[in-house]
Amino acid sequence: MRNKRFFIVLVGALLFGLLAAFSVSRYLSSAQAYSKNLTRVAVAKVAIPIGTKIIAEQLMVVQFPKESTPDGTFESSEKLVGRVAVTNIAPREPVTEARLAPEGTSGGLSAVIPEGYRAMTVKVDDVVGISGFIMPGTLVDVVVVIDPEERAGMQDPISKIVLQNIKVLANGQNIDQPENQRDANSVKAVTLLVLPEQAEKLALAASEGKLQLVMRNSIDQGDEQTTGAVLDELDRLLDVLL
Repeated sequence: MRNKRFFIVLVGALLFGLLAAFSVSRYLSSAQAYSKNLTRVAVAKVAIPIGTKIIAEQLMVVQFPKESTPDGTFESSEKLVGRVAVTNIAPREPVTEARLAPEGTSGGLSAVIPEGYRAMTVKVDDVVGISGFIMPGTLVDVVVVIDPEERAGMQDPISKIVLQNIKVLANGQNIDQPENQRDANSVKAVTLLVLPEQAEKLALAASEGKLQLVMRNSIDQGDEQTTGAVLDELDRLLDVLL
């Protein structure tokens, strides 16, 4: 009877050992297969602000699944040191070539100007700047208001949209969101991203009249065709409404 029990215990131990060995073998095979499917990717260790040169302390290297790795990543941080970020990069976010300015680019505003575009600064006040709501990345339309007292040959003031869907590059000295609303409200200049021909129109409009920025929805990319507005038309509209 004792031999029978011993035999049953022995068989159970062997079966348990075989099952454990099989489970460990499967786990090791799965872990090995998973590790073969990983690749080294350099990511941001801390937030990297737009327009800044990247330093080694801002980076770390982690393992990423190959099928989930974005295009243009780097396997080490050495090639990223000294490059300039053209977008804000969040912590643990992969640093890709698309988020960087070309090699040799200096930091600051010039790094975030796309090829073929220009940066042009216009003066603003609390009204033109929409009370501090004009932030980097905001899309605006530019309206010029021309006063006949400042331009010979005109009888009535006229307002006209001269540029549409223009991106704000900088708010004062900030190419990123200001840390507090007081900084946003104290801004006296806004830098816009324009094409060369748009820069010509903007310069002419600024010299001939007063500029007004009109904020628009970032999803709305369409341009509207308008004829402008004159004081006589506004007076007639007020007469109808009143």
